[in-house]
Amino acid sequence: MNRRILTLLAALIPVLVFGAVGTVFTVPFVTLGPGPTVNTLGEVDGKKVVEVTGTEVDPATGHLNMTTVSVRDGLNIFEALGYWASGRHGLVPRSEVYPPGVSREEIDESNQQQFESSESNAEVAALNFLNLPTTVLVRDITDDAPAKGALRSGDEFISINGAPIATPQDVVTAVSTQAPGSVLTVVVRRDGAEQTIPVTLGARPDNPAKGYLGLTPVEGARPPMRVTFNLADIGGPSAGLMFSLALIDKLTPGALGGGEFVAGTGTIDNDGKVGPIGGIQYKMIAAREAGAQTFLVPAANCNEARQQIPEGLQLVRVENLAGAVQALADIDAGRPAPSCAA
Repeated sequence: MNRRILTLLAALIPVLVFGAVGTVFTVPFVTLGPGPTVNTLGEVDGKKVVEVTGTEVDPATGHLNMTTVSVRDGLNIFEALGYWASGRHGLVPRSEVYPPGVSREEIDESNQQQFESSESNAEVAALNFLNLPTTVLVRDITDDAPAKGALRSGDEFISINGAPIATPQDVVTAVSTQAPGSVLTVVVRRDGAEQTIPVTLGARPDNPAKGYLGLTPVEGARPPMRVTFNLADIGGPSAGLMFSLALIDKLTPGALGGGEFVAGTGTIDNDGKVGPIGGIQYKMIAAREAGAQTFLVPAANCNEARQQIPEGLQLVRVENLAGAVQALADIDAGRPAPSCAA
């Protein structure tokens, strides 16, 4: 074997080894990038994303799109480098997204709980903004719950053992202070009529000394009005603002923003305060690629958002729900709206 062949082999072997290692072994990083964006005024799988029944609903036009961040895990070296070089994705340590000692199932469950909480907050915030009444309702009765067969999803709590129910915490307190086997006298309003229903408590799975009903009490619209959010496989709390705006759009005449293509993000609490989220730069990319002209940004995210604004996208700073509604009215009227770009 001559010297030229030996030199070639010496140069080629490390390349082959690196190629094999690069495709077989994963890196301790995940990528973040633009995720799906959904029009909260539209439909998904034949169902309205924000469905309102039991009251008059205004026909919704235009776009109020929620945005998401995609996460890709299990990357080899070449995949990670490719996503990083694309300019549309970022690499972060895997531990920031999937903390050690926490299973994927636990993370997914937590994200789903946050999403469901954001739906409830969005509903209450919108109803409060519109000065519409709210009440405490039965939701999500588990299959083996003591309340199963006695109470129904949609029942409106009136009192428990004679104590009026004004908040979901009132239900939690009334149940947790009673021992398993106790019989609660629960008064609910169902189909417009009050009913008194005895319910025997079980034992909490995580604390056998405390009573357990096996349901989730939530604050929501007073029946017969009912709000349903029909969007699955989305986790986290960042859709709250856009859900609230969609509900307001459906319950008021005209179109928020004049029917323009508006997208945005932000958490929301019952009082309408808009909170910050993660991955704002990727959500802006997804919104612009979907056709958005205006993007609603939580005020706390403005510094990050204005670092790299997609061309043709107007950033509007939002601190609370009332401010978001006013900003969309300003856009519709041709007036300047609060900006992140300043």
